[in-house]
Amino acid sequence: MAASSWQVAALLAVALCVLPALPAARAARAFFIFGDSLVDNGNNNYLLTSARADSWPYGIDTPDHRATGRFSNGKNVVDLISEQIGSVPVLPYLSPELDGENLLVGANFASAGIGILNDTGIQFANIIRISKQLTYFEQYKHRLAKLYGPERAARVVGGALTLITLGGNDFVNNYYLVPYSARSREFSLPDYIKYILSEAYNPQMEAMLNELNAEVGAGNGNGAVFVAVNTRRSHDDFIADPKAYGFVTATEACCGQGRFNGIGICTMVSSLCANRDEYVFWDAFHPTERANRLIAQNYLSGSTDYISPMNLSTIIHLDRHLHD
Repeated sequence: MAASSWQVAALLAVALCVLPALPAARAARAFFIFGDSLVDNGNNNYLLTSARADSWPYGIDTPDHRATGRFSNGKNVVDLISEQIGSVPVLPYLSPELDGENLLVGANFASAGIGILNDTGIQFANIIRISKQLTYFEQYKHRLAKLYGPERAARVVGGALTLITLGGNDFVNNYYLVPYSARSREFSLPDYIKYILSEAYNPQMEAMLNELNAEVGAGNGNGAVFVAVNTRRSHDDFIADPKAYGFVTATEACCGQGRFNGIGICTMVSSLCANRDEYVFWDAFHPTERANRLIAQNYLSGSTDYISPMNLSTIIHLDRHLHD
């Protein structure tokens, strides 16, 4: 039977997933990641850009307490999803170590600072915009086919989990934080929201998913399943009642400067909290590892309030049952 694919896309505060039907006894699925700093695991370390997380205290809670390029005190949501589905952590596409057997695991193409719009993140200069990430993905497929043959390459790609997360920077690093930005002068905020939605996201997500599943997904016999994840719902839960999730605060970042540690990114001279697990936000923009862990759990086992039409655990269970 031909392999199918999972794909997860986080657009604005919503994520979309597609998962393949592969027998559980086979090797773990490859994982492909596209997007921004929420899922970048080090590509920007190889670029001349200010959008980097390659210095302490980023990574302070990793085993060796070193910065990895992830915008977190430790793991990001991609790492935690990989743990749950039994995949080996993927390497950044620009890493020189991404070669040979490491290509079979997948690749992370994400780059901090990018958005849906091409003019988002211009202040960061050299970042990998989404069109370039897709170009790199085509290069990856050619490299994989050259090493392992087109048939095996097609199986790896066709059976992969894919995650895309985009949209936050179009607001934070385009409309809001760029003084007199072209977009803020061109659009009122309500009109800008409509424009972003028209560029990347159909508000009728449920209907769109039904169409995708019927046309190119499992409903069409190829085994792919598209799933939308409402990541904003998780963040809203944390902010509304942080103590219910074991946090002390959701209004102050662990690392930063200024009021609420809400100015700029985390640096060696920033104010740094002692217990990262008490905070929802690591810096002004990114969750702590503990918050990421709870967000990832909603991907795996959340109700339809968080992920629709079904969570990843349900899809995996159905997949295994199908191939028993």
